[in-house]
Amino acid sequence: MAKPYSDVVLADGPLLFVSGQTPEAPDGDVAGDVEGQTRQVFRNMERVLAPHGADLGHLVKLTYFLRHIADLDEFRSALVDCLPGEHRPAGTLVEVSGLVNPRYLVEIEGVACLPRT
Repeated sequence: MAKPYSDVVLADGPLLFVSGQTPEAPDGDVAGDVEGQTRQVFRNMERVLAPHGADLGHLVKLTYFLRHIADLDEFRSALVDCLPGEHRPAGTLVEVSGLVNPRYLVEIEGVACLPRT
């Protein structure tokens, strides 16, 4: 499997710093597995980027917080499916002992770069 991140990404436009997005859906639902949670995190990220004219293709850096490193393959599979086309932001993955809600298995924060106008 190709790595789901880039070693270097050049960003030249205004930057948006996206706070850690959790896997909670707007209705409060939280999927029970890391794949479902990862997909929801990216839906949440799309929702906060949209009002700024940005989408997932504008992401240049992502930091992934994963509760269980044993979930890495399932997480990476969902990650590759969620990112548009061959877009691969720079990334850092950290295994953590816990997140703000014990049901959460993943949280992702990011930096997006808008085109200069």
